[in-house]
Amino acid sequence: MDWLHYAFNFQGNTILWVDVVAMGWFAIAWFGYAFYADSHYSKSINLVRIMDDMRARWMHQMIKRDARMSDATLIGNIARSISFFASTTILILIGIMSIMGAHKEEGLQLVRTLPFVMGNSPLMWEFKLGLLAIIFVYAFFKLTWSLRQYNYVSIVVGAAPLCNEHKSHHYEYARRAGKLIGNAGRHFNLGLRAYYFGLAVVSWFINGPIFMAITALIVYVAYRREFRSHTVNNLLALDEV
Repeated sequence: MDWLHYAFNFQGNTILWVDVVAMGWFAIAWFGYAFYADSHYSKSINLVRIMDDMRARWMHQMIKRDARMSDATLIGNIARSISFFASTTILILIGIMSIMGAHKEEGLQLVRTLPFVMGNSPLMWEFKLGLLAIIFVYAFFKLTWSLRQYNYVSIVVGAAPLCNEHKSHHYEYARRAGKLIGNAGRHFNLGLRAYYFGLAVVSWFINGPIFMAITALIVYVAYRREFRSHTVNNLLALDEV
């Protein structure tokens, strides 16, 4: 009855059925939620849409002001927080590479001492670490692209026409600036989402069922925060003022 427990054996490494199912469940959960969130962006009230509207309003207010130091300060504060996440991602990747290389055996032995651990053959250990690395590389690219776009927004704010000049161009300028800063915000959101699912993969080092449960919990938390949280309700109320 070993076939109930083991999917196959590859070069002396036993692969569990539950790990194969868990990987499929993780992929469906992440891509499925991403598809749902994107497809419901304009169909329902959600955090991303509300904040896009707020950013657009911000740029329209910015274009009416002569003194724009407050706008530059706000953009700088946002950029610093994104820079923190991007720097942290680099440190996480360095740690993962270190475990995959010089400290591979020590890490594997340490995980095997934890309770409820199952299925951590050397091949699966490397696969799980590799998946973590891919997720955080993805997060790094999303976060740094968001950071670059916020830098571009700061330039756009600095180059904006004065409130009493070229008034016929103000609306279009603000609209384009709003789209630019909105895109920067969405990429930051995607980077944070990768962090959430990266934390789910950490639980896979214990066993597959826990990994699937944590993945489902991550999807619920992400959905709750983006579509049904008190933050969404409060921002919606502000947006309607």
